[in-house]
Amino acid sequence: MKYSLFITFAACLAMTSLHAQNTGLPGEEVDIVKEFNARLGEANRILLQPELPPLRTETPILNYQIDSRVLNVQYLPPRIRPIALDRVDQGDIYQGYARLGFGFPKSFLGDFSYDLTNDNVEFGVDINHLSANNTDKVENQKFSNTGVLADATFYSDLGFAVNAKAGYNRDILHFYGYNDLDDDFASELSFEEDDVKQRFSLITAEASIFNSEETVANIDYHGDFDMYFLEDNYAARETGFRIAGGASKWIGETHALKADLILDFTSYRDTLDQNLNNFFLVPRYAYHGDRFRVNVGMRIASHDDEFYFFPQLEGSVNIIENILTAFAGVDGNLRKNSFRSLTDYNPFLQSRNIVRNSFVSHYYGGIKGEYLGADYRAQIGFESVDNLALFTSDQDSIPRFNVLYDTANVITLSGELFFPLLTDLDIRGSVTYRIYDLENQEKAWHLPSLTLNAGADYTMLDGQLKLKADVFLENGVPVPNATEGSNNLNALLDISAGAEYFFTEQIGGFIQVNNIANNRRQRWRHYPTFGLNAVAGVSARF
Repeated sequence: MKYSLFITFAACLAMTSLHAQNTGLPGEEVDIVKEFNARLGEANRILLQPELPPLRTETPILNYQIDSRVLNVQYLPPRIRPIALDRVDQGDIYQGYARLGFGFPKSFLGDFSYDLTNDNVEFGVDINHLSANNTDKVENQKFSNTGVLADATFYSDLGFAVNAKAGYNRDILHFYGYNDLDDDFASELSFEEDDVKQRFSLITAEASIFNSEETVANIDYHGDFDMYFLEDNYAARETGFRIAGGASKWIGETHALKADLILDFTSYRDTLDQNLNNFFLVPRYAYHGDRFRVNVGMRIASHDDEFYFFPQLEGSVNIIENILTAFAGVDGNLRKNSFRSLTDYNPFLQSRNIVRNSFVSHYYGGIKGEYLGADYRAQIGFESVDNLALFTSDQDSIPRFNVLYDTANVITLSGELFFPLLTDLDIRGSVTYRIYDLENQEKAWHLPSLTLNAGADYTMLDGQLKLKADVFLENGVPVPNATEGSNNLNALLDISAGAEYFFTEQIGGFIQVNNIANNRRQRWRHYPTFGLNAVAGVSARF
């Protein structure tokens, strides 16, 4: 402190002397008036009490503005390595199959099938023959069916394919129904084979072109041409050919807009010439949603310069995923009763018949799905049919059938089941029940009301042995009495079983036993079916 006072005093003295020099005062005359005494004043102490700011309980809303910027990052694509899968043995694939067998009553069976495939061509041929002769028990009860079919498909590198088929069928049967008329005549009836022989010769040819790959516009197309020539042993002839074409435009790979044009010509000649020509234009649209599907369309038909409009509507909804689906729809068509279709259904038909269209409107609904591995379908339907084909037998000593047309309403209840019970065991079954309401006739002559089929297939010993069993049940069909009223023929109960065993990879043997219950049912009046019959033989695959 002393040194500070001293320094302060010296500085003041120097400044005074300097001032004195500047003002002209004598430097040697200095009078000290008062002694300098420096003091510090008292300081006021300020006391502070710090406090925290109030706590914020609300959540602040923050907005960030981030400018987007594309980064040019270059990197090499990753190398994806496939996951190794366990190899599954698909078994040997055979291009050919053949069977040769014999049985009773005097049966012969022959089957041959061969398929050849390379990069662009697929070719296949099928030859089959089945005949049986039961004349030892029923005179002229015998038949023979022979068929040949060749099929070839060429796939072009331009994205389209061409298919061609050609076939020939020769079916021989005999009108042996006179054996059931012995009680109606004074003497036993007997005929030579040529007097009761019927032969159907059928030649078929088909050709089609279609896209085998997806097109640029995502449009599928096809064009078809079919023709046949049918001739029987009584100079009845029928020629038919059909030209069809259509296209489908896929929208979003899910929905489809389709249109088809069909020209169907039939010419039937016996003692008269009859033509049955139909034309169809069928536009429709299919929409597929996540749980539902809808098809909407119209079948525009023309026959004899008359036009008919049949709506085509079907909708389905998936109620329980893959378990329960409900569906309903309406459809209609002109169904041809040609000589070919009629004799396919009833081969004991007269060669002089009237061919007509059946005008059909069909309404249906039901459920379908899969549960516990079993596929099922149950449906109820209603059909309104104008010109429903019925069959009545004539009163000739060699009974044959005529076609009788009537208007009818038909209610149909049907169900189907396919159940793979085990890995190698499949069970299948179907049942159909029909209720007929006819406008003129008392009953639906020779049309069954109840049809039931059930069967099972079992494969064992690593595919070396295959077992099969089937049951066929059908009610007795109604037939008119000679005077009034109607009767029912006996019902069908056919139990069949078969087995095929391969002794080596290529060679095996088979046996098939039909109608084990020896049911002599008359599907067509006066024509009982074969009773117990069987065929056995050898089979080969190569």
